[in-house]
This record gives sequence, structure tokens and C-alpha cells, in this order.
Amino acid sequence: MERVIRFLKENPLPYCATVGLDGKPKVRPFQMMYCEGGRLYFCTGAQKDVYAELMKNPYAEICVSTTERWVRVRGRAVWTEERAAKEKVLAVSPLVRSIYRDADNPDLKVFYLADAEATLADFNGRESIRLGEEGKEGAL
Repeated sequence: MERVIRFLKENPLPYCATVGLDGKPKVRPFQMMYCEGGRLYFCTGAQKDVYAELMKNPYAEICVSTTERWVRVRGRAVWTEERAAKEKVLAVSPLVRSIYRDADNPDLKVFYLADAEATLADFNGRESIRLGEEGKEGAL
């Protein structure tokens, strides 16, 4: 999983796909906030469509690429109200801090992807690895 996390940090603007409230796919840019304990943490606002979408159907997939490689991570959104998680998000993202100000803001929603699986590959088909939540690599 370390290679996936490094790739996400080097390419910090993945796109997140969810099932919209209308049952149709929705895709939007979505930054990873941090990784801890093998979990990828993200945040959003309680008033945003993506929050309602993930509350209704918690499965999401993120994808980011360069011109040579790509990574895709899918999992189930698990929401946390832990103050420590919110404080860490605010500490790593000046943009989020400017919007939500502090960890007590009820509009700040933090989630991580549980049961995460990742694929890291190049466009030539030479290298492709699949990673489970435990971080074990296996050839596809």
C-alpha cells in the first residue's frame, strides 16, 4: 500500500466516483487528506451532494493518473466523528481549515475507506499490482 500512498501524495488530485442520488454515476476531484493505519482519510461538508450520496451508498472509488501510470482505490466510506481525525485534516489542509475553521464545526465530515483495494498500473500493461487493506501485493 506504501506505493499507492506515495503515488497519491505525488499526484494529489484524484477523482472520486460515487453513485448519485439519482442512481447515476458522479465524478469529482477529491483530495486525500492523510493516511494512517493503512487507511486513506478524506473529508467533505455535510451540505455537499457527495456526503448525501455516500450516506445512501457508502461505496466509492478514487482514481488518479499521470501520462504513464495510474492508481485506482475502491472501498466503503466509514464516517468518523473523532476529534483527532478532524484535527489532523485541518492540520494537513489549509484549504479545509479556511472553510471549516475548527474540529467542532458540525459541517466538517471525515471518512476513511474501509475494505480498500487498490490497483497501481502503467498504461503499457507491463506492471499491475493489486493491494488489499492489509497492504499485501499480488499480481493481477
